[in-house]
Amino acid sequence: MTPSFDPGWTQQAAGILRRAINKDGSFNVQRHGQSWRDVHPYLLLINASWPAFLGLVFVAYVLVNTIFAVIYFAIPAVHIQGADAPRAVDRFLNDFFFSAYTLTTVGYGNLAPAGILGNSIASLEALVGLLGFALATGLLFGRVAKPSARIGFSERVLIAPYQDRTSLQFRVVNRRPNVLIDLKATVILMTVDASSGRPTREFTTLALERDTIYFLPLTWTLVHPIDHASPLFNKTAADLARLQAEVLIIIKAFDDTFAQTVNARYSYRYDEMEWSAKFRPAFHIDERGEMVLNVDHVGAVISLERL
Repeated sequence: MTPSFDPGWTQQAAGILRRAINKDGSFNVQRHGQSWRDVHPYLLLINASWPAFLGLVFVAYVLVNTIFAVIYFAIPAVHIQGADAPRAVDRFLNDFFFSAYTLTTVGYGNLAPAGILGNSIASLEALVGLLGFALATGLLFGRVAKPSARIGFSERVLIAPYQDRTSLQFRVVNRRPNVLIDLKATVILMTVDASSGRPTREFTTLALERDTIYFLPLTWTLVHPIDHASPLFNKTAADLARLQAEVLIIIKAFDDTFAQTVNARYSYRYDEMEWSAKFRPAFHIDERGEMVLNVDHVGAVISLERL
């Protein structure tokens, strides 16, 4: 028995899937039933967006200072020199700022611990501050040093003329100025076959005219010739909609800056296919003989019906 091909997205199709790969490259999978043991803080913080990461760091900073401010406020005022004030709210604010000075080891001198109790709490907070800022610095470095591909994809995939037949085409570009080398693309067509009465997903690797290139300084148009061997042969837009067709794309490359392998994922649904069109040129040579690439033109197309 010949094993069926499944790239890891199961052949069971119990319903209509919105899409397999989201526009940001993540898989369209909602995870439920996890316990707190399954949550890894490092993975959570290293993969969070920059606004979320900086927001969490700020909230943690305020929270720790508030906790120690409450502790300082709970002990007699004589243990923190210069923190006493006529009003309780002013004293709490003094304790909060003293906590900030201690946590960051700044120590301006206008507030200072006194006695064994005050010095013990301040020493503990200084230790918490050192460990906390070391952890935040490590996470910040990990986020900055984490290699990632910023490959831009054309907004739509084209069914366009190719030599004496038609083809499926999409275009990619490196949106960053770093050098990517040894790029390899894998393109898979995912469809749903309901002819047997039980919907089943089928996966077919689409043969590309060129699935590898050595470097990507400009754009790369990936072409799948639609011939007799192609699963798209004689398929219409209505056929692809009925099959819930989705083109899954995986691109691997070697990042010369980080000296590590990076990858990018993307997909096009049947309703993101444009028929009878071709891509506009995205680069040109200027009067000085320099090659000029318009990164934002990666998805620019020309309708062949208007020509």
